[in-house]
Amino acid sequence: MPTPTIIEAAQALYLGHNVEDISRNDASAKNLNQTTKAINKIIDYSKAHNRKSICFITGVPGAGKTLAGLNIAVERQKIAEDEHAVFLSGNGPLVNVLQEALARDDAKRNHITRKEASRKVKEFIQIIHHFRDDAISVDTPPIEKVAIFDEAQRAWDDKSLSDFMKRKKHIENFNMSEPEFLISILNRHKDWATIICLIGGGQEINKGESAGIYGWFDSLRNNYPDWDIYVSNKITDDEYSKGHNFAEMTADMNINIIEDLHLTVSLRSFRSENVSNFVKALLDTDVHTAKTLYEQFNSDYPIFMTRDLNKAKTWVRDQSKGSQRYGLTASSGAKRLRKYGIWVQNKIDATNWFLNGKDDVRSSFYLEETATEFDIQGLELDWTIVCWDADLRFEGGHYKHYKFTGTKWQNIKSKENTLYLKNAYRVLLTRARQGFVIFIPTGDKADITAKPEYYDGIYQYLKGIGIKELK
Repeated sequence: MPTPTIIEAAQALYLGHNVEDISRNDASAKNLNQTTKAINKIIDYSKAHNRKSICFITGVPGAGKTLAGLNIAVERQKIAEDEHAVFLSGNGPLVNVLQEALARDDAKRNHITRKEASRKVKEFIQIIHHFRDDAISVDTPPIEKVAIFDEAQRAWDDKSLSDFMKRKKHIENFNMSEPEFLISILNRHKDWATIICLIGGGQEINKGESAGIYGWFDSLRNNYPDWDIYVSNKITDDEYSKGHNFAEMTADMNINIIEDLHLTVSLRSFRSENVSNFVKALLDTDVHTAKTLYEQFNSDYPIFMTRDLNKAKTWVRDQSKGSQRYGLTASSGAKRLRKYGIWVQNKIDATNWFLNGKDDVRSSFYLEETATEFDIQGLELDWTIVCWDADLRFEGGHYKHYKFTGTKWQNIKSKENTLYLKNAYRVLLTRARQGFVIFIPTGDKADITAKPEYYDGIYQYLKGIGIKELK
């Protein structure tokens, strides 16, 4: 039995189902259930002893961190409505799609207006910026006692948030990072409050998202030393700590290690737990590991490549059964794919793209509009076409990073920006639940912005790993 998509899972939770009902009856169901129980125990303890607490849930890509967060929000609303548990995310497309999916479903099932259904949903799932902005003009505590922050490692640093406040809100002298400001909002409560941070590795894809988990610990140490901190034993892994020494980062703080705060099993790729490890190896140029993993799962979770986009489209259509969803994806920097009809600068409407049916030209099924890493992060399809442009090339045994500006490609020299590009491809290569095909153009000798050699390197690299070509 396949696990549902995050959209189907959110609908089931919202209707009152348990997480066991919507997850496979194996390690992943056990994992999610144990994590929810651990969080509930922490919240109940904080409530009983008037403590303020913060929990960090870590997990491999696709492990169900967002699902765990939604599950906690739903459970706490059942346990005590006056806690006003809320799921907060800075991922606009994810929030829009979930809000729309739940509102459509609720209106249909309960024969209420879409407006009423939408209002109910927005109390439960919100854009983090709205929550943050509502708190700027007042110094009173929010009604929420439990706040779940999705993708908390992508929080803005103090410079980025200060610039934003000055530019967009006309607020001068704002000098807090996003973690510091968000903790300060919940800290206004006189008795208790609990923050749950959902942390993923290798997910930063946008400028300013460099606070990372260090930003949270830094704020806690400097401003909120009385808060209780709960982490898993995996938080010391480099993909979370980003080179910071965990012992130094958390010295003299109220740290509690709870193993159940880490989600180890991938829910997204229900046919293979090794896909995220394969993608990591592929992007880290660990050819041996990538090759070994590919050979292990390719019969159950097919990954192919092609240099013919029409072949890729035919393949995903043929693979899809029933309501299984497929779509085109590419990095936001893939600007020279436009000559192949893949126009990343044309912004999709995420709710239509992810939710509408095969008879709607705006849906993913039409394979006309392309979702970028910003549109699809946190969401998923059953089958994807990953379109690979010359922004990430493979030359001389290494990846080379480029940005297309004006009429030409320019080298990306900033370490931070090369990481964002790498993570963009990590996101794209981990969105398919059942399999995907990589489209690599052949290039065009007559076009200096799309020379064949820009693309041949990545084709040869993937071929060397053993990725089969579509016949």
